[in-house]
Amino acid sequence: MKIGFIGLGNMAKAIIGGILQSGLAMPGDICGSAKTEVTREKVGKEFGITTYADNREVAKNSDVLFLAVKPVFVGDVISEIKDSVNEKTLIISVVAGKSIVYLQEAFERKALHIVRTMPNTPALVGEGCTGLCFHGAVTEEERNLACKMMGSFGKAIVVEERLMDVVGAVSGSSPAFVFLFLEALADGAVAGGMPRKQAYEFAAQAVLGSAKLMLETGKHPGELKDMVCSPGGTTIEGVKALEEGGLRAAVLNAMEATIEKTRKL
Repeated sequence: MKIGFIGLGNMAKAIIGGILQSGLAMPGDICGSAKTEVTREKVGKEFGITTYADNREVAKNSDVLFLAVKPVFVGDVISEIKDSVNEKTLIISVVAGKSIVYLQEAFERKALHIVRTMPNTPALVGEGCTGLCFHGAVTEEERNLACKMMGSFGKAIVVEERLMDVVGAVSGSSPAFVFLFLEALADGAVAGGMPRKQAYEFAAQAVLGSAKLMLETGKHPGELKDMVCSPGGTTIEGVKALEEGGLRAAVLNAMEATIEKTRKL
């Protein structure tokens, strides 16, 4: 099985790393293309894969083809490669906001085996969360393969395509919201006298541990919040201040804005 990547940015590198680490493929089974020679040389050396300047070389030599480019470029890329893609090639898109119907129309072929995905940047450290949906032509074997590949660097969760724009917000964009929250937590610790480097370490570990606690216990986040809030204690005072500051409404508004923007891509 030959696996190709058009686009060799951070997300492509995370996927390649996961695939190689999980043993789903060997470096000699993977190739990729990128605009700049610097990127091609860097990624080729890092993973031991073959790289090309020509996207068509990747397309024609791939049984599984990842589209890992920015939404603004995907139309031009597909126009370039559409005649080089075999009708049996499994196409896995990591392009935000572009539907399966859009991809079909761009390739001018309705029977292509297309998987639409939305991973996120924690994939870079093996803790990604990826939503997947499938075109009807995708076989059960291909579905399982796509899930294994996208699960090689974190969690892979199958959803209906109508939810993919929401996936983009709740997992794709939300790391930026979490980093903003982490920065604010650390700023508060610095204001209290803690050195900044130490403040970042405490804040990041607290968020990591909290997320793991919720996932592993299966408890509702509200229940876990209540476990920390002792009657008349310090934490409930902080929660009160966050509620007064509109944290919950601000997050909801951020999600709404992100989903709306994704639908316009």
